Amino acid sequence: MAQKSLTALDFISIFATRGSIIALYEIYIKTHNVAIAKTESSLVSARNGSSLTAFFSNGGFFFTFLLSLRILGRKKEETNFLLLNLTRNDMRIQISVAAMLLSLSAVSQAAMFEPVPEPTIAPQDQAKVELGKMLWFDPRLSKSGFISCNSCHNLSTGGVDNLKTSVGHGWQQGPINSPTVLNAEKQIAQFWDGRAANLEEQAGGPIANPKEMASTHELAVQAIDSIPGYKPYFKKAFGTDKVTIKEITDALAAFEKTLTTPNSPFDRYLKGDKAALTPQQIKGFELFKTSGCTICHNGPLLGGSSYQKLGVVKPYQTTNTAQGRIEITKKDQDRMTFKVPQLRNIELTYPYFHDGEAKTLEDAVRIMGEVQLGKT
Repeated sequence: MAQKSLTALDFISIFATRGSIIALYEIYIKTHNVAIAKTESSLVSARNGSSLTAFFSNGGFFFTFLLSLRILGRKKEETNFLLLNLTRNDMRIQISVAAMLLSLSAVSQAAMFEPVPEPTIAPQDQAKVELGKMLWFDPRLSKSGFISCNSCHNLSTGGVDNLKTSVGHGWQQGPINSPTVLNAEKQIAQFWDGRAANLEEQAGGPIANPKEMASTHELAVQAIDSIPGYKPYFKKAFGTDKVTIKEITDALAAFEKTLTTPNSPFDRYLKGDKAALTPQQIKGFELFKTSGCTICHNGPLLGGSSYQKLGVVKPYQTTNTAQGRIEITKKDQDRMTFKVPQLRNIELTYPYFHDGEAKTLEDAVRIMGEVQLGKT
């Protein structure tokens, strides 16, 4: 059967949407010119097909896994630990990580790292953006009248509040670290567990969350609708001064889409300006690429494009009760699987991780090296 090469985007697409053995299988059938299944149901059926049988009989899975370990320079005991977990956990360890390591040599820097694009606002959306900006800073969306979107996603501090977990209505401590809203539109989904597919859906969540703004959509609509000064802005943005939660969340999302951070020194470096980074920064970037960080942190945002298990090599120790994607999918294999955080503006968005336990970048790098890559 004739083989063909995969492009960098093929690899990124597969691993952005898969986190299991199926990702490896798709790599196999793509490189062997086998028609790829279009739906989840047909993928399940395909598992019993001759292509998958050939994949295993050719040793593709274990070859990929073991060669990846060699590339990582694993110690013998670390390899045994991974293989033990591979069997015990029904292959739910992040094998996509191992396979991606093999693909890195074929993935060009242009595909792995891209500059953040300049925001583009259609003329017809300008009024919606302006309305969204007003709503963003308006605490009257909350039950108490004291909490706005900017309270937890402060635009003067990198789009976060720099707390381990945010403080909400009645001084309640939130359950999870507040992610930045900067460049958020380019992510695979919103929230750490990806429960909101887009910014419009995300914008309505905190308003009705009893631990955050603690209002209801109905009360928020009544509050905004009762303010005469808003009427002309809704009229200009939506052609009607009637206020609904959809108009509120659409306007908020339109404003959030403008919160991008293009033309950073890193962006200029990617565009060819080698003087944009210092020699130490360039050395760090090269180490970043060769240490395994790019398995998860790639693309324009250096993250935000996939879900990954936290604690691949070594269990991540935390007292935080958040369990990640399992709370959405109800699948045990998604326990402690979170959306990979973006690294853009990372120096501003401390503390780090979903539980906010890493106070500094140095702490974050050390912990990730230990629990994700087995490096100390």
